[in-house]
Order: sequence, then C-alpha cells, then structure tokens
Amino acid sequence: MLKVAILDDYQNVSQQFVDIEKLSGKYEIKIFSEPFIDEADTIDQLADFEALLIMRERTPITKNLIDNLTKLKFIITSGMRNKSIDLEATKKRKIIVCGTEMNPNPTPELTWCLILGLARNLKEEIDNMYQGYWQTTVGVELKGKVLGLIGLGKVGSQVAKIGKAFGMQVMAWSENLSLDKCKELDVLPCSKEDIIKNSDFLSIHVHGGERYKDCITLKELDKMKKTAYLINTSRGPIVNEDDLIIALSTNEIAGAGLDVYDKEPLPENNKLRFLPNALLTPHIGYVTAENYNIFYNQMIESLEACTNGKPIRIIE
Repeated sequence: MLKVAILDDYQNVSQQFVDIEKLSGKYEIKIFSEPFIDEADTIDQLADFEALLIMRERTPITKNLIDNLTKLKFIITSGMRNKSIDLEATKKRKIIVCGTEMNPNPTPELTWCLILGLARNLKEEIDNMYQGYWQTTVGVELKGKVLGLIGLGKVGSQVAKIGKAFGMQVMAWSENLSLDKCKELDVLPCSKEDIIKNSDFLSIHVHGGERYKDCITLKELDKMKKTAYLINTSRGPIVNEDDLIIALSTNEIAGAGLDVYDKEPLPENNKLRFLPNALLTPHIGYVTAENYNIFYNQMIESLEACTNGKPIRIIE
C-alpha cells in the first residue's frame, strides 16, 4: 500500500474536503498539521513515505531533503508553481512532480481587505471598541489617491480594476510590464522610482524568486511618502523585512499590510507583531474553501493518475 503524507495542513481541514477513509483501502495516509522543527526533523518523519501532498511554499522541498527521502516517488503541490521545490533534484531522482489548478480571486480580495483596513485604521478601532473606546482615529478616503502596483499580472490586474472602481489613480511598474495591459485597464505605466515616490498605497503583485528579491529596501522606503502604505500579499522576500521594520518603527511610512513573510509561520517574537502600524494576516491570500476544495481533490486526482502511470498537470 502506497504511503502518502499530507503536509502543512495547519488548520486541520483537509478531511473536510477529501474523504480520507474512502481512500484507506488504496493508500496509507498520514496528515501532518504542524510545521517541522527543522530539515533533520522533516527527513526523520518523512523517511518512509512514497508520496507527498504539499501546500505550496510551506515546507521547503530542498535537494538535501529529496536526496534523503530515498522512497519518495511523487510530489503533488497545490498550484502549478512552487518555488520551494528543487525541481532539478527531483528530475535527477526521477520523482514526478504534479500540481493543481488555483483560483486567482482570493488574493486580490485580501489585498483590498488590507488596503481598506489600513485606510480606516481598522485594527486600532476594532481593538479599541473591545476596550470600551469610541472613535479614536481619523481615516483617509481612497478616491483620488494613487494606487501603485508592482506587477500587473492576474492578481495585479484585478487589484487595478477595483482601484479604478474606488476612483483611484492607478499606476504600475514591473520589469516585464505589458503596455497593452496598461492601456486595456487604463493604468499609467511608470518607472520604479516614480511609483515609489508617488503612490499613496503601494501593492506588490510579482512572483517571488531572485529577480524581485529585496525589490523594496530602506532606500525605496525612504523615498515613499510619509503618509503612504505598503501592501504585500505576494512573497515575503520581495520586501527586506529588517528594513521594513525600521521604516515602520520610525514612521518613515504610515503603515504596512502584510500577508507574507521571510519565515513562515511568522515567529512569535518577530518585531512586526508588535508594531501598531503593521496590519498582519497569516498568509491567507489563497486560503478559501473554494481553493482548498480544488487543491485537495485535484491532489488526490493527481495521485491516482501517478499511481496509474499516467500523471497529469506535471510541473517540470
């Protein structure tokens, strides 16, 4: 019987979407709901498994991990892109890597939760309501403000449309910005320097990786308006976390809305947790019932296809 590990089920919800008992005649499945302590712990606990069903970019699937999991045959990830899997190492070991489809809608929606939360000081006002206070801050309106988008792909485009609906001026920059897309969405293409200097709300929507690592550092944060807000629902390392902590601590910018971090789960003692002008969510941009239904059911579908020798949605 194939030994299968479902990793990274932080919320203990996988069984709400997949009937594990129904699969028990075919597979020996174990669910891991806690992050591993370190890579040695990961290797130790996964040594006997032949298939890993993983939530993208939670547990890193490194070369060392792959080399040490000698029984591993299949890796199935949520989504069709997962930069935390060393695909070169999987190719050498002839491990099949498959993915799933994914709704693009939830992350733009969460982006706007963070933007609105920052604009109307929701974190502070909600906390104060429970403490018995009434109207303790003054918010800002979105109409007429400049929304800067770093990236105008699937997510950035949806964020742009909503920004236009609010009556915002929308501008965009990326290293491969499509001028046709800008024209279609009535978005002003600009340089990185211009978007940094002029945005009232600067939101990041590019892929992670080396190209955009440390795209926003103290150099860029110092050039932003002191009244500006930074939003990151893309990948933590795009923004230099130490520099952002300095900028927030010294009020170089008004605040930040973050769903992604350098290290996840975010350590309990991370300084971001203690900053009043940081609005934080625990990487829930893609975490919806609709997406999880797709993820877990298509993971099982891919697993079945792999075991039948006809893998689908292969990632190379």
